Amino acid sequence: MSIIKKGSAIYHSLGKKAKASVSTESGALKDQPYGFNTRFEDKPGTNPEELIAAAHASCFTMALSFALEAEGYSSGQLKTEADVSLDKDGDGFTVTTSALSLAAQVDDIDGDEFERIAQTAKANCPISKLLDTEITLEYTLNQ
Repeated sequence: MSIIKKGSAIYHSLGKKAKASVSTESGALKDQPYGFNTRFEDKPGTNPEELIAAAHASCFTMALSFALEAEGYSSGQLKTEADVSLDKDGDGFTVTTSALSLAAQVDDIDGDEFERIAQTAKANCPISKLLDTEITLEYTLNQ
């Protein structure tokens, strides 16, 4: 059984001056502006890399939460940021890295055990598996 989630995008006109929007099936995003100016000029709206960063941060954090619970941990807090890098590649661009930065508070966990569980979650969250790029993880534990 597949779980299917939908997103959509529309471009009115073409190229740099086009007006575009992106939406999600759930309505979390509805006609959110995006385009050249939101991607390359820091104008209000979103862009694909920002959406990938949010997806990766949320996927990894959920995977880690479930992995910690499966190991018997029941109390803590996880906060993850993802920095997705878009770099020039010939005539186009390539996403080159997704850098995860985690602040974790997990009661009664040993540092080595946390490292093992976190690295496994990083490798096995579905968005990590989807991305064909370097994925890094740095974290602070119980601070």
